[in-house]
Amino acid sequence: MLQSSQSEAADKLDKLRPLLAPWQDSLLAQLGLSPRTAEAYAQDMKNFFLFRAELRKTNIMIDPPDEGQIFLYLAWLRARGNSEPTLARRLSALRAFFTFAAEEGAVAVTPVALLENPKMPLHLPEVFSREEVTTLLDTPRMTNSGRRDRCIMELLYAAGLRVSELCELTPADLDLQRGLVRIFGKGAKERLCPLYTLIQKMLASYLRDWRPTFVPKTGYLFLNRSGRGLTRQYVWKIVKKYALLAGITRAVSPHTFRHSFATHLLEGGADLRAVQLLLGHADISATEIYTHVQAERLLGIHRQFHPRSRQ
Repeated sequence: MLQSSQSEAADKLDKLRPLLAPWQDSLLAQLGLSPRTAEAYAQDMKNFFLFRAELRKTNIMIDPPDEGQIFLYLAWLRARGNSEPTLARRLSALRAFFTFAAEEGAVAVTPVALLENPKMPLHLPEVFSREEVTTLLDTPRMTNSGRRDRCIMELLYAAGLRVSELCELTPADLDLQRGLVRIFGKGAKERLCPLYTLIQKMLASYLRDWRPTFVPKTGYLFLNRSGRGLTRQYVWKIVKKYALLAGITRAVSPHTFRHSFATHLLEGGADLRAVQLLLGHADISATEIYTHVQAERLLGIHRQFHPRSRQ
C-alpha cells in the first residue's frame, strides 16, 4: 500500500478533490445527515481519491471517472477485504458525491447511476425473549448506579432507542405527565415515543432522588460517577454486565433492546407503519426485517410442535 504522504501528494492533483468540503457541508445542511454519517461518507470519498492517486501512477487514469473506473474501485476494495455492507455504504457515498458533482457542473453525468448495490445476506437481528427482558431488568441492585442502570435498560426497551439517542437525552426531553419522550434521531429528525406507566414512575424517582447524587456537571439525563454524560461504550458495558449476571451468555448490545422493542410490538399485533414511526426509520424496508424475525420464530414453533414435523 502507498505511504500516506505519497498518496496525499498525488491525491492533491485530483480535480474533484476541492468538491469534498462543500459536498460534506451539503450532506449536513441539505440532506440533514448527522455529523457522524457525513464524516463517514467523507472518509469513504477520501478512500476513492487515494485509489485514483494509485491509478494516476499507472498512467491509466480516466478523468472524469467513468463506470469502468468505479468497477475497478470496487474490485480494489474487495481485494482489501471490504465486506458487502461496507461496499454498499461506499457506493452510497459515491452516488451522493457524484450527484452533487453533476449539480455543480464538475461532471456531465454520474458514473454510478446504473450500478446496483451488492446483494447482502439477510442477517436477522438478535432479540431478547420476553422472559429474558424481565430477568435482565430485575437484575440491577437498588444502589445509585443500579437504579440509573435499571432506568437506562428500561428506557432502551420502552422506547426502542438507539444508544446514541439515549446518551443525548436531557431531562427536558421527558414529558412524564403526558408519558412521552422526545427523541432526536439520525439527521436530527425528531420523534415522540410513548412511555408506559412503570418507566414514567422510575424516571420521576430517578430525576428526583438519584440523579442529583451524581452531582451533575452537564445537562444530560444519564450521568457517570463524575457527573458527566455517558458514552456509547459505557452503555454497552452496562448492558453486557447485566446480561452476564442474568445468565445471558450470547452476544448482546444496547441495540438488542431496540430489536426486541420492535419485535415484541409486532408480535403483539402492532401495525408495521406504526413501528416504523416509533423507531424513526426513514424507509419502511428497514422495519420489515422484524417481520422476518417473526417468520423465523413461527417456523421454529411449527417444527417443534407440529406432530408431523417431529417425525
